[in-house]
Amino acid sequence: MTRSLQAVAYSRPSALEPAAGGQRLGLETSRGATPSGIQDHPRFFTGFLTSPQVASAGLLAVADVAAARYYQPQLRASLDPVVTGNGDRLRFESFSGCCGVYARLDVLRPGLDGGEVGHGTTNVDVNNPLREALSRIGSDDPLHMRVGPEELAVTTVDGPVVEKKVPLPDRWLRGFAEAQVIAAGFDLRAELPAAEAVRFLRSLPRSGPRGAGGPRWVVPAGRALRPTTRPVPGAVCLPGPERLAALQRVLRHATALRVYGPAVAGAGATASAWEAVLPGMRLTLTLSPDASRGFSGEGGVLDALATDEAAEDAELIAVLLAWEPRVDVADLAAASGLAPERVRAALVRLGTSGRVGYDTAEAAYFHRELPYDADRAERHNPRLRTARALVAAGAVVLDGALATVTAEDGHAHRVREEKGVLSCSCQWWAKYRGGRGPCKHALAVRMARRGAAAMEQDMARVDGGAR
Repeated sequence: MTRSLQAVAYSRPSALEPAAGGQRLGLETSRGATPSGIQDHPRFFTGFLTSPQVASAGLLAVADVAAARYYQPQLRASLDPVVTGNGDRLRFESFSGCCGVYARLDVLRPGLDGGEVGHGTTNVDVNNPLREALSRIGSDDPLHMRVGPEELAVTTVDGPVVEKKVPLPDRWLRGFAEAQVIAAGFDLRAELPAAEAVRFLRSLPRSGPRGAGGPRWVVPAGRALRPTTRPVPGAVCLPGPERLAALQRVLRHATALRVYGPAVAGAGATASAWEAVLPGMRLTLTLSPDASRGFSGEGGVLDALATDEAAEDAELIAVLLAWEPRVDVADLAAASGLAPERVRAALVRLGTSGRVGYDTAEAAYFHRELPYDADRAERHNPRLRTARALVAAGAVVLDGALATVTAEDGHAHRVREEKGVLSCSCQWWAKYRGGRGPCKHALAVRMARRGAAAMEQDMARVDGGAR
């Protein structure tokens, strides 16, 4: 597994300090993207939190996920959360070390008092002393929050005071991207009032043996959720229920629990999203289809990555993004002159480099720029890389709805298209039946067909010009 060391530097540690009439929470930022370009330690907000205890619990929940490996808990991993200022809200995001849980705390305008919210994305320092201090926040304590350096703060000539170097695997980056793409296919399936939300979440196991019992399912029953043994219509998969433990941090503050998932299709496990509705905020956890299976192998982005058209469209759409908290596809289509379906494909591609996320509560993408070299998610994707190599080697032979792909080992695989869906004779397809995206042979066929179609269009233009 390819990995590198990611250097994250802060001018000082984040801290909770006494202040006149209350306390002051200083969240220090690292190097990040802003509308004016890359900046060291950008500042996104200074003002008060309207619900200090709720916000503190939500930040701790996001930090819990960043430090967790749910599948192999004996291995520790901690990447500082990512913060994005979208002009009207602050978003704190993290991703578990096992690549199976994505967490986001949205602090909305009603949760913020005073001060404008800036635009940009960077890491934010959440250290152990800060975690201990946040856990002691009382409900009535006024809390001033600063995201970014003090107005007159100056970094010393010796450089940053705090520097962390953490391993950043390609699998982690790919998973961060896949979680957004998968969530874009979710719909709201259930909404539980506070009392039912508490009852349901407290009934879940806090830990469980790896891979035990297969996927679990729940189905709405009035204003509650009840377990079901199979994926009946309207059911939502609850894979690894112990991975919802971070919601316990905010449980007593929640006014509702919203559950999102895809339409049931077959008996296979699916991902799902669980959102705690809080005063002026939302905390969302998105779970991969299995506790032992991270988002990085789901393959939801591969078709978009495989097209040259989407790459060109993504460059155009990226110019039009303006750190909006809600990216409107129709507006982008009108501004770019692209069809809505091409805009959506471009957004998927931008998601693979961390340039957009997806908010299930608003059913919309939002602009952010992950502070990592997230283009590696495309360059080092093994299926995509192998598919391109197969096309370059001339290993794909097209024959109408059928195609033959000769693999690296000389074995020939048959790829068939039916109603726009490609199936393959390889072991990958036999195992997953398309549930984890296309196999490398199907990807190669899609690339070869697009290349052939583009060549035919070029020849037609040449012939037309000759006449």
